[in-house]
Amino acid sequence: MFFRYSEWDDERHGADMPTFDRLFDLFQQLLQYTAGDAAEALQWLTKLDERYGLTDDQMGVGDFIEELKKRGFLEDDAQGVPQITARTERGLRQRSMEEIFRNLRKGGLGSHKTPFAGMGDERLPETRAWQFGDDPHLLDVTGTLSNAFRRNGIDQFNLTEDDFEVYETDHRTSMATVLMIDLSHSMILYGEDRITPARKTAMALAELIMTRYPKDTLDIVAFGNDAWEVAVKDLPYLNVGPYYTNTLAGMQRARDILRRRKNRNKQIFMITDGKPSCHFEYGKMYRNAFGLDRRIVNKVLDEAVICRRESIAITTFMIARDAYLQNFVRELTEANQGRAYYASLDDLGSFIFEDYVRNRRKRVR
Repeated sequence: MFFRYSEWDDERHGADMPTFDRLFDLFQQLLQYTAGDAAEALQWLTKLDERYGLTDDQMGVGDFIEELKKRGFLEDDAQGVPQITARTERGLRQRSMEEIFRNLRKGGLGSHKTPFAGMGDERLPETRAWQFGDDPHLLDVTGTLSNAFRRNGIDQFNLTEDDFEVYETDHRTSMATVLMIDLSHSMILYGEDRITPARKTAMALAELIMTRYPKDTLDIVAFGNDAWEVAVKDLPYLNVGPYYTNTLAGMQRARDILRRRKNRNKQIFMITDGKPSCHFEYGKMYRNAFGLDRRIVNKVLDEAVICRRESIAITTFMIARDAYLQNFVRELTEANQGRAYYASLDDLGSFIFEDYVRNRRKRVR
């Protein structure tokens, strides 16, 4: 990730914003980096205020905290430690979506199209004969009247059922997606914070689907030594642990979830920066963090083939540049006949969004 430094611009950075709005904007940014830890974010905010004078005579940090509680953004737990509320969690998802997707072209937030015409919500220029049950709002008035005139002439105008024409519409399919997020320790090693972009992307994708694709489903699977499901409300708190990378367990959990989904189209998005380094055999963990162990890799490739047979496409978003790791991703992609992107941290969200919106199945069974 690269940073570009320039002269401070008061207007650009909200100098004219009310003090609360300016502090709240910064507080939300800090929450992204502290994995939803409100107490730590407030400590950072206090240090920034001491150094840069963010507050004024009308509102100090203490006043800001009280206002957060008053507005329902913050609350104290049983031990008196500040915690963010469900309202703040929802705001973080909305903010993540806006930050990641604001530069994408307008009108790109459509549904998943197929090459088939049928019941849908986007009218096509083509028309067809009316059938019982068609939406009357799709009636092609000009075409209908033209049919009646051609059949009877203007002097003996008579409109019959055979004259009616309606516009075709795109057939829309629902999509079931599982987003796999690597929470192994390497996601914060090598001088890069990789978990924050991954966490932000998960929140943005969840908000996108819930607000604009109500018929689609999104499930989150985190994987480290093992794999587990993550609820939408828990997304802001995702963080790495002292884990190996059990890619196999993540894929198996994702496939199990998709098997229960009724959507016709199913896919897995996997965000990872490292190689698979462990799996379970006979109830015990086999692990090898050095190099690509074929005993582990082959198990992952076998699972990729199973996903392919069940028509589950795997798209891997690789956020590491090591050549030997990219070779593993190529093997995985070939086994599944899926897709792979080698994304930078600052473009990760855009990569996933574009792929999600554009991905469409060529046939509907």
